[in-house]
Amino acid sequence: MLHKPDYVFDSISDISLDFLNNEGIKALILDLDNTLTTHNNPIPKPEIKAWLESMRAKDLPMIIVSNNHYERVRPFAEALGLPFVPDGRKPLSYGYNEACKRLGLSKSEIAAVGDQIFTDVWGCKLTGIRSIFTYPIEYETGFWFRVKRFLEKPLLPKRKGGSK
Repeated sequence: MLHKPDYVFDSISDISLDFLNNEGIKALILDLDNTLTTHNNPIPKPEIKAWLESMRAKDLPMIIVSNNHYERVRPFAEALGLPFVPDGRKPLSYGYNEACKRLGLSKSEIAAVGDQIFTDVWGCKLTGIRSIFTYPIEYETGFWFRVKRFLEKPLLPKRKGGSK
């Protein structure tokens, strides 16, 4: 099913290295807004920054793929020392394919983390990589965000904490 993520977590910071190892996931593609930080915020929450540092300390390759423009993504990614693909065109495969190429691993060894069904989960399914859905850090208030969240509401997975 196009809308069903492979894994579900409350937050990106709940994803453990043990979980990734057990699933054979050797690298992560990370969404930016409402996965790593709130919309248009240049700074991640302390627990997310700590999670990123712990994953980096274990040499887990990570790359940001965002639909945001270069000007939004670059300062955030550079502050965290992460490579990035701006203008990812999710749910299309462009950004995911570019990230997979840069990671140098097969798609079966990569998963992507994101908070939206219609961009992140669909993009993973269309690209052939595993999807890790996390609930948004905070819900956006803009009109189009509210429309998108309303439409995806019946498709949202139940909060299970890493289930398949």
